[in-house]
Amino acid sequence: MPYLSFPIFWTVSIDIFAWAFFHVIVSVFCLKLPLSYFLKDSVWYRLFAWEKSGSLWQQLFLVKRWKGRLIDGTAILKKGYGKKKLHGTQISDLNEFAAETKRAELTHWLSMVPAPLFFLWNPIWVGWFMILYAVVFNLPFIIVQRYNRGRIEAITSSANKTGARAFS
Repeated sequence: MPYLSFPIFWTVSIDIFAWAFFHVIVSVFCLKLPLSYFLKDSVWYRLFAWEKSGSLWQQLFLVKRWKGRLIDGTAILKKGYGKKKLHGTQISDLNEFAAETKRAELTHWLSMVPAPLFFLWNPIWVGWFMILYAVVFNLPFIIVQRYNRGRIEAITSSANKTGARAFS
């Protein structure tokens, strides 16, 4: 039994508005964080060895086939760093792109956090559906960010070891 009860029309309207509100608030919050926060090597964003520099995500989910179909939040908010393509080929450009994948990953992890609030005004089954929605909607974006960052970190790591430029 929900804590608050509304007619179905209002419940659905509140659900739609709440998700839009949470997504925008989380996105704006993450956009306000300085790039320097994401340029640091933090345990929160570290890629694991089992991710094989992102190739695991390609093997499991064929990321290359569908990642281009995902909406880049910068197209909606008209702010931020578009990740549809590289903004340059120098090591610094790639490091910035990798940092922005961390920002996007954080945004999508945090976008799932409000899901349990939907139990307050929805029936239990809808509350569970909202949690499922949060995971199903955000997980593809997280996977793509980890895939891209793995590939970029492999390139920059190799270039740093050899002292070469990322791309000629």
